[in-house]
Amino acid sequence: MLDKTFNPGAVEAKHYKLWEDNNAFAANHETGKDPYTIMMPPPNVTGSLHMGHALTFTLQDILVRYNRMKGKDALWQPGTDHAGIATQMVVERRLEADGITRHDLGRDKFIDKIWEWKEESGGTIVNQLRRLGASADWAKERFTMDEGLSEAVRKVFVQLYKEDLIYRDKKLVNWDPKLHTAISDLEVEQRETNGHMWYFNYPIEGEEGKFIMVGTTRPETMLGDTGVAVHPDDERYKDLIGKNVILPIVNRPIPIVADEYADPEKGSGAVKITPGHDFNDYEVGKRCNLEIINVLDINANLNENVPEKYQGMERFEARKKIVAEMEELGLLVKIEDNPMTVPYGDRSGVVIEPWLTDQWFVKADVLAKPALEAVETGKTRFVPKQWENTYYEWMRNIQPWCISRQIWWGHQIPAWFDENGNVYVEMTEEEAQAAAGEGVKLIRETDVLDTWFSSALWPFSTLGWPEKTPELENYYTTDVLVTGFDIIFFWVARMMMMGIHFMGEVPFKDIYIHALVRDEQGAKMSKSKGNVIDPLAMIDEYGADAMRFTLTAMAAQGRDIKLATSRVEGYRNFATKLWNAARFCQMNGCKPVEGFDPSAVKNPVNRWIVGRVGEVAAEVGRHIDDYRFNESANSIYGFAWGTFCDWYLEFTKPILNGSDEAAIEETKATTAWVFDQILHILHPTMPYITEELWESMADERAMQLISASWPEKVLDDQDANEEMDWLVQLISTIRSTRSELNVPGSVKLNVFLEGATAKTAERLERNMELVLRMARLESVELVDQAVAQGCVQEVVGESTVFINVVDHMDVAAEKARLEKEIANLDKIIGGKEKKLSNEKFVSNAPAEVVATERTKVTELTEKNDKFKAALERLVSAL
Repeated sequence: MLDKTFNPGAVEAKHYKLWEDNNAFAANHETGKDPYTIMMPPPNVTGSLHMGHALTFTLQDILVRYNRMKGKDALWQPGTDHAGIATQMVVERRLEADGITRHDLGRDKFIDKIWEWKEESGGTIVNQLRRLGASADWAKERFTMDEGLSEAVRKVFVQLYKEDLIYRDKKLVNWDPKLHTAISDLEVEQRETNGHMWYFNYPIEGEEGKFIMVGTTRPETMLGDTGVAVHPDDERYKDLIGKNVILPIVNRPIPIVADEYADPEKGSGAVKITPGHDFNDYEVGKRCNLEIINVLDINANLNENVPEKYQGMERFEARKKIVAEMEELGLLVKIEDNPMTVPYGDRSGVVIEPWLTDQWFVKADVLAKPALEAVETGKTRFVPKQWENTYYEWMRNIQPWCISRQIWWGHQIPAWFDENGNVYVEMTEEEAQAAAGEGVKLIRETDVLDTWFSSALWPFSTLGWPEKTPELENYYTTDVLVTGFDIIFFWVARMMMMGIHFMGEVPFKDIYIHALVRDEQGAKMSKSKGNVIDPLAMIDEYGADAMRFTLTAMAAQGRDIKLATSRVEGYRNFATKLWNAARFCQMNGCKPVEGFDPSAVKNPVNRWIVGRVGEVAAEVGRHIDDYRFNESANSIYGFAWGTFCDWYLEFTKPILNGSDEAAIEETKATTAWVFDQILHILHPTMPYITEELWESMADERAMQLISASWPEKVLDDQDANEEMDWLVQLISTIRSTRSELNVPGSVKLNVFLEGATAKTAERLERNMELVLRMARLESVELVDQAVAQGCVQEVVGESTVFINVVDHMDVAAEKARLEKEIANLDKIIGGKEKKLSNEKFVSNAPAEVVATERTKVTELTEKNDKFKAALERLVSAL
């Protein structure tokens, strides 16, 4: 007999170990089954499970478990990413505690230290995924710095270089002056801040007392100005185009150029151009052939290209000194407060500088064309479809991709330089030496590749490429990628580009983009706000199944999840309901019967439930296939809690307590069989409790539930369906009326049916005992004409149902209560609608606040409509 309560902690580790011991997660291409493949987005090896992970890995696990049960050879390819900068920082901090820097160790010994850390601590996230229930094929786990993957990275780099798709150039990049490396846009955090705009006068060359005013938020960069831009149609400056200004402090003449980047409506309409320290200015500089001067060093201190008194000065100290000097020169016009965004390194926490440096780039525009066409022609589809537009916009405006990083941990670029600066890109140093010639001294490029470069190869490098392995043949192209919208460009697009270029086929048939998990108010979770919900804490308190089911039930396409702990607690109650249903089955002797044929049952209630469970299995399967996870969860929740527990088990109590042995045995077997089917259907979403109950409900099983087949429909008896659906509707209608009109539960009502057909009369007679007990009635009477006052009227099927309520309640008090509720809600709804009609509120309030208010109006209106309908019914009964 099952324990009285479900204890998730007692069963989760047990069943996960059994699954792994029995190789339940393993894909095997030799089975001949149709493959189903999902590539796990590799979490950072430094990471730990957060709510975004919990969502994406739960949804992937549902897809894999479901397709495994559908008879497919399901591969969920797991692995972790070496996470270049993040991992290097973790290990550097550990060394700092011992007073050691990476430079003290040298590159090779430092990398050895990282590998040591990876072996000790790098499996944290993987073990946490196991706690969540992730059924990945762990035997095939890969790491982006594995030797096989490293070979794939080298081959891709060398081939792209030789195809003239990778090149080296001096360009502006996001420079982290603390970490001393270029970083990607994804690693730049834009922080809202209240800064200043300084307005300076630049003297016009040769025109005493004449100036042009420019504004800047970064005075320290003015020492690198090489031009001033004005709009070509700005009448104020037309006569100055082509002339020079004298750059103050530096006393260097720089030209006034015409460029549409300058906005006549903003500031003075004139813009200082610093091509070496601003991305927009860099483009203006290229268009207008301006000099590029770098005035910062790797630490973002001023370098040798500025006046001597500023050389070596820290950038923000230099800002103060420059403003002071401009004021002394009489060239500071004004200072204004300026709300702005400032780029910070998300790991270093320091302000990022656009910095001119030698880097390696990929010609992303060339690789993007076939990847763009693949989505346009439907070879790969986005779900929801709206994300195609985001993909299109990025891919059609793609810029060269900076792939080099000035750190030590990562894939070192396979390039060697001779003393003249010539570069040799080859798979090995021996091949590079052969290309350079005997005796030519070569030095290896010290830069490593951007982490996204190696992860862009993930869908095929993990399957053994560049070797033509059976896994590569069988599992590529993969079926679906499940990921968040924030990395569509950084990862999804790059996998599309690399997959098509090197495999000749798209890496995914579908790309399902899930939403964000926010707090219950709709705000983004962050440690600084203190609103982070830890999935591991939720698992500890409520169990992995409750955590998984909550996320699934809330994962509506295109809609962010507003998560509250109370929701997880609520779905823990669903697990409890399931557990109690299993105990009910055990207490009533409902055990699986070997050889039981559900299609042969005779009792209408049994034929009805057998048909319904087949329908819900098909419905849930359709929703999973369509990535409508919330609908799949709601379907099985409604069936398990409502149809099975609340209706079927209640309907069968008279049978089980009766004397018809054949009916009792059939009902016991049917109950056990249907409960088994519910466990099947719930298993992808709630794997632990379903596996525990599957094991507990029979003396022995031929296999674990994870390896069982997805249920098929075996029976569809329309007569039984109609009869039981009518019964449910009749009882539900009476119950609803009682509830809405506040009729005490102890009161037994009289009900009359008018207009019933002979078939309805037969149904009523067969099920009279159930109707009286479950609707708490004194009597149900068939009548030929409408019943007089005192009754609420409802329609069920072809009959009008008259429910005598007036004789059993304080009508005046109930009428007053309903009117008070309606008036109160009318007032609240009116206030909220007034607020939402205020354009100022809608435009200024955070989007999540506005969305919450709109949701509240909808919910309150629905509630009020029910009160109004109840009042209308009551009045009509008088």
